[in-house]
Amino acid sequence: MEMMSDVGSPMRLYETRSRRIVDFVPPEGPVRMYTCGITPYDATHVGHAATFLTFDVLQRRLRDRGHETRCVRNITDVDDSILARAAQLGVHYLDLAAGALATLEADMAALGLLRPWSEPRATSAISDVRSFIGSVLSSGHAYEAEGSVFFDASSSPSFGQLAGLDWLEMAERGAAAGEVVGAGRKHPLDFVLWHRSGAGEPSWDSRWGAGRPGWHVECSALALRELGPVIDLHGGGSDLIYPHHECENAQSEAVTGGGFVRHWMHVAMVHRDGEKMAKSADNLVFIRHLRSQHDPMAIRLALSSEHYRSEWEWNSELVVAAERRLATWRAAGSGVAALEDVRDALDDDLDTPGAVAAIDAAARHGRGVSESMRLLGLS
Repeated sequence: MEMMSDVGSPMRLYETRSRRIVDFVPPEGPVRMYTCGITPYDATHVGHAATFLTFDVLQRRLRDRGHETRCVRNITDVDDSILARAAQLGVHYLDLAAGALATLEADMAALGLLRPWSEPRATSAISDVRSFIGSVLSSGHAYEAEGSVFFDASSSPSFGQLAGLDWLEMAERGAAAGEVVGAGRKHPLDFVLWHRSGAGEPSWDSRWGAGRPGWHVECSALALRELGPVIDLHGGGSDLIYPHHECENAQSEAVTGGGFVRHWMHVAMVHRDGEKMAKSADNLVFIRHLRSQHDPMAIRLALSSEHYRSEWEWNSELVVAAERRLATWRAAGSGVAALEDVRDALDDDLDTPGAVAAIDAAARHGRGVSESMRLLGLS
């Protein structure tokens, strides 16, 4: 049964740059969304899934409100981290990417995520990257140095506004994130657009010399190629706000001459054992392992039970509890109970915990909640 909400008040979402909840007013045409995807050198972990699921639920509610969505999720299949991992394993970096992407696709399908409108690879956009860098140089916002090209951060008056950081804080965070320094860089906040490739690294010809794209420039080239010149909503994990999205925004606005993103949206980090879930902390929980032991819909429900802007702690009991909850909901049978409450919750800064609570209340009284479940992507 296809149902569509009677749209009244606008959806409200937190906007990272303004640091407040605002009305999200979609355009008359398709809602153009860009979500930063994975660097495919390992399998999908819970943190990845929580981020992608957030934008999946957002798309479902926008479609429920009658909007078409076009969500692009990139694949960063060439950058420092994947090259380092491939060298460590003694494999070709594209072979490493292929295996990780196969796992990602299986994981996302099992969790019931909508397919991206487009899922371009960074290596598919080398010509776009070279053209983009040429435009940044022509605009006077970049400079060449010893076979590489750097963005001049001092040329961007708004640099730091997205993250809300001063220059010292950005320099410290950039160093902590492993930002490439490179010979010839003039200022600690200048970031690389084009690397001079090292021995054994992939390389493409350019008028600045043989090299490869910088991390940030790949997303600018892909976003503008697939959706530009203005993106309605751009997002990813909160760890990408600086340096990645700050840099991406600055270089893109240098090319477009104006706004690049109407609404920035970021998903908080998932923790385990008191630390952010990350490879460096050796505390990752992989989706492929979870779905070998649990109903994938229970995994999805466990992730949906947390608000996207709140950091939270993962533990194995969350999926067990979600399985029990899911059984109760399914036993309640078909129906539209709680659907309007779920819609209201999602319109209130994507309040999935509130939506889950509304379904809980209806299901406890034996009222069918199948349509409410469907809006959350739960079969």
